[in-house]
Amino acid sequence: MTAPLLQVRDLKVHFKLRRGVGEKGGVVKAVDGISFDLEAGKTLALVGESGCGKSTTAYAVIGMERATSGAILFDGRDITHSEGADRAALARDIQIVFQDPSAALDPKMSIADSIAEPMAIAGWPRGDRKKRVAELLDRVGLPATLADRLPSALSGGQRQRVVIARALALSPRLLVLDEPVSALDVSIRSQVLNLLIELQRDLGLAYLFISHDLSVVRHIADEALVLYLGTVAERGPIDALFENPVHPYSQALLSAIPLPDPRAQRERTKIILTGDLPSPLSPPSGCPFVTRCPIKVERCAAARPSLAQTMSGTAAACFLRAGEHVPV
Repeated sequence: MTAPLLQVRDLKVHFKLRRGVGEKGGVVKAVDGISFDLEAGKTLALVGESGCGKSTTAYAVIGMERATSGAILFDGRDITHSEGADRAALARDIQIVFQDPSAALDPKMSIADSIAEPMAIAGWPRGDRKKRVAELLDRVGLPATLADRLPSALSGGQRQRVVIARALALSPRLLVLDEPVSALDVSIRSQVLNLLIELQRDLGLAYLFISHDLSVVRHIADEALVLYLGTVAERGPIDALFENPVHPYSQALLSAIPLPDPRAQRERTKIILTGDLPSPLSPPSGCPFVTRCPIKVERCAAARPSLAQTMSGTAAACFLRAGEHVPV
């Protein structure tokens, strides 16, 4: 059996706060024990509210954040604390596409130069870079006539296609996609999503896909992790998670997705969470979700539940919903 392309084990990313005058220091537990596998050619989505640890997890994978503890393995190699030449070499295999394409492109560089920059850094000859740029523009559905233009001359959707082309320049095996369509017009989002699906099918890419938009996740992901306060609330195959969510947090998130049928939308029960997301500087004792959970019991405040398999096919960190779906 082939090992997963990416393996993350009990990842923790904690940030120590500096003390100011008259202030106490502290530790922000941005990611607090996340584990998952991602196979080649598959898409794993990280979903949840802002501040739940989605981006920090992804940034630890690509080396933009340093893991406090745990392990990150890529193709069997431990990359948890890789630096220097090892990290540079890893950039050929792992690339990231950010949310805002305008911020990802140098406004003074032509589209061709932006796409070719990773190849230039890697030492590719000029002729090879020019040929590869033409191939990549065609691959992402852009005309060759755009090669000499500046980013400001392109639409938002075109700029994001350029960013994707740049990410593909060195033929990576894993793309980290950080809200890749959230900054685009609604009419353009489906086009870019379909492009990503086509690229994955043709190139065998693995995607670590970050999104707060669950309708987008349903369209592209094979599996999802629902994150809450730096921990995994629930994980599982996308169909099982969407059709029969088990954790009360997952249920609340999914109940907010608009339904295409107006009658079904009117008749559905929307779960409204009360209270704000707690601070990762002082998370609740026991279950991280205890302060907002509509079904909590006394035990939930005393101990932190572990992920356990459910009858729906997902794994959930909930005392009342794991195992046989009865209180334990």
